[in-house]
Amino acid sequence: MTTEQFFSLFLEELKTLPELYHYYKFLSSEKDFEFRKNYFMQRIDYIAKHVDQYIKDGHPEPEIWDCGCGYGTTCLYLAMNDIKTYGSTLEFYYPFIEQRKQYWAQYGDSSLFTAGYEDIYDHHPAANSCDLIIVQDTLHHLEPIHDALAICYTCLKPKGKMICIEENGANIIQTAKLYKQRGSNRVITFWDEKLQKEITMGNENIRSMDEWNGLLSQNKLSILASDTQYIRILPPFFYSNKKANEMALIEANIANGFLQKYFYFGINFIAVKN
Repeated sequence: MTTEQFFSLFLEELKTLPELYHYYKFLSSEKDFEFRKNYFMQRIDYIAKHVDQYIKDGHPEPEIWDCGCGYGTTCLYLAMNDIKTYGSTLEFYYPFIEQRKQYWAQYGDSSLFTAGYEDIYDHHPAANSCDLIIVQDTLHHLEPIHDALAICYTCLKPKGKMICIEENGANIIQTAKLYKQRGSNRVITFWDEKLQKEITMGNENIRSMDEWNGLLSQNKLSILASDTQYIRILPPFFYSNKKANEMALIEANIANGFLQKYFYFGINFIAVKN
């Protein structure tokens, strides 16, 4: 199943799950639809590309851990392509996963996606068991970050990879917006009723590529510069007469390092176990 086919079916699924509207806003504003689709598609395309490449490189049945799988959308896409994943999640996401798997069972083997409600500091895959770890909108929530990266390093097989999807912490506009929203309070705690314990997490604690480079290298993980991708810079009004895939090409051709570093909203990157 292509990512475009998956997205079309995903939109139909959303019509049956209004509880997800607040998170996936595709049905809330027609004028912003292509803008939001572009961001969604570039991220899932990036994951799909690198999972597919890993399989082509001689790993036909990779062990994949989606660390912070949320509602399981990425795992469901992979399941529709006969790829098994295990996802860890918390909070309000978990109750909807089985319901979503029932919908996607019409189109593929949704049982290839399994999930656990867990704090990764207490429960995670065994050492040297993961070929790939997906961390999508998750790294900036993991605290203490060094402990989380140590877990990822331990879980990865030799030469295993992390596929990282993040907001750009060097983005001037987003940094100012988040500071106004949460000040300097970058780490918070909350009580998890299901686990009956206090959870520590990053409070939208986004970081720049330079910061991620430093943190990952301290934990024996190396970012592959050639695979780093900056996404989303043009605001919604640029999309009035263009589709998401057209805008993705336009943004990709803005070869300006300063704009990428300080004004692109998202960063996708690969880290490999040394």
